[in-house]
Amino acid sequence: MYTPIELDKTRNLRYGFKALSLIEKRLGKNLAKIDFDNITIEQLMTIVWAGLVHEDNTLTVDKLIDIVDDKNIKFDTITTAMTEAISEAFGNPKQAVADQESLTE
Repeated sequence: MYTPIELDKTRNLRYGFKALSLIEKRLGKNLAKIDFDNITIEQLMTIVWAGLVHEDNTLTVDKLIDIVDDKNIKFDTITTAMTEAISEAFGNPKQAVADQESLTE
C-alpha cells in the first residue's frame, strides 16, 4: 500500500520491512521505541525519508528537508501522511507499535 504526499511532486510513502530496517539503522532504534510526542525534526524526516526512498534511491534526508523547505510544506501535512502510511502498512498505529514491542521482548 502507498500513501501519496505532495512534495516537489507526488511521492508515495510505503513502510515495509526495508523502510523499517532503514529507520532502525539511521535512528538506532525501532519504530516502537520512538517517542512521537517528543520527536525531533531529524527523526521525523528520517522516518519520512525511509518511507519514500523505495521510489527514489537518490533521495537523502537533507534533500527531503530542502524540498519541504523550498515548497513550504506544513508540518501537519507531513505527519498526517506519515501516520496514514504507517496505519495502512500495519493497521492501527498503536497496535503496530505494540506488535513491534512484542517482537523486541
